[in-house]
Amino acid sequence: MCGIAGVFGYAKNSPPVDVGCLKKMNGAMLSRGPDGQGTWKSDDNKIGLTHRRLSILDLSKSGAQPMQFKKGRLIITYNGEIYNFRELRKNLKANGHQFLSNSDTEVLLHLYDKYKLSMVNMLRGMFAFAIFDQEKKGLFLARDEFGIKPLYYADDGYSFRFASQVKALIAGGDIDTTRSAAGEAGFYVWGYVPDPWTMFKQVHSLPAGNTMWVDLNGAQKPRQYFDVAQEYRKAAEQPKIFDGELLRDALKDTIKHHLISDVPVGTFLSAGLDSATIVGLASEIREQKIRTVTLAFDRFEGTKFDEAQTAEKIATHYGTSHQTIRVKGSDFLNEYEKLCNAMDQPSIDGVNTYFIS
Repeated sequence: MCGIAGVFGYAKNSPPVDVGCLKKMNGAMLSRGPDGQGTWKSDDNKIGLTHRRLSILDLSKSGAQPMQFKKGRLIITYNGEIYNFRELRKNLKANGHQFLSNSDTEVLLHLYDKYKLSMVNMLRGMFAFAIFDQEKKGLFLARDEFGIKPLYYADDGYSFRFASQVKALIAGGDIDTTRSAAGEAGFYVWGYVPDPWTMFKQVHSLPAGNTMWVDLNGAQKPRQYFDVAQEYRKAAEQPKIFDGELLRDALKDTIKHHLISDVPVGTFLSAGLDSATIVGLASEIREQKIRTVTLAFDRFEGTKFDEAQTAEKIATHYGTSHQTIRVKGSDFLNEYEKLCNAMDQPSIDGVNTYFIS
């Protein structure tokens, strides 16, 4: 998890990009990236990009962002992980591309250089990124197929702003914070704020599986390159026999890709089938011990609602390095302000995620 943000003054009468604004946006995302930070601004003061880094791949300084390509012809700020970046890198090198780092960030720059906007169709991973093209004077934004990584934006007709968090946008200033009826209704109905809405009328979420292009003519409408609902429809129209071995192979393949990391890997473990399956397959794939963490509630201890005992049995069976975290009612009160600050968009499941993280 990293944090990205930027401001693009695309109109002729746009105010110059303020470095102070970028620093405020960056500072609002500190928890997303404690391992480093960086800011880049164009010579004409029309665009600025900033980044908070959580190091997962290529922990060296060569993986720092915003990252430039070919003397600043392209500049990227990126949050996520590209699981097939090694295969993509190999193919690019075979076509004459030379790399200066071992990061997946640099692979994205080379892909854009060769394939432009169609590059997203080659990616397997979770991501949100923005690439500024100096030659075209355009900003390309993209979000992964399932919307795992967040990306928000606001456009006042003069300047286009984007960030990993709504709070980072607001921290930068000049954002209309009129409340959104659609965003509030979505939260009360579903327990989260559905895309493309947020809790603010003029702040939008780039929908999952969409890209966006912004140039001197302004922001174009989001363009969808993947639709999970359409994939479900296709599957329903052409049903296949999906036996246990095929399911196992598919799960094992995706978990193997998720385990690519230059830092230790762990997983959340409840007493449920989903997390137990992930832990079991991950333990088969990885030689090192997997770290597992279970969240339990004091008020349920010793009752049928307590997941800790079953989770600990699963952890023992697979030989994980296990930790159980017990939460009391007073913990919610003590952590209330920190919890609200950490939760960018309201979510009824955000409390559990906060404590276990």
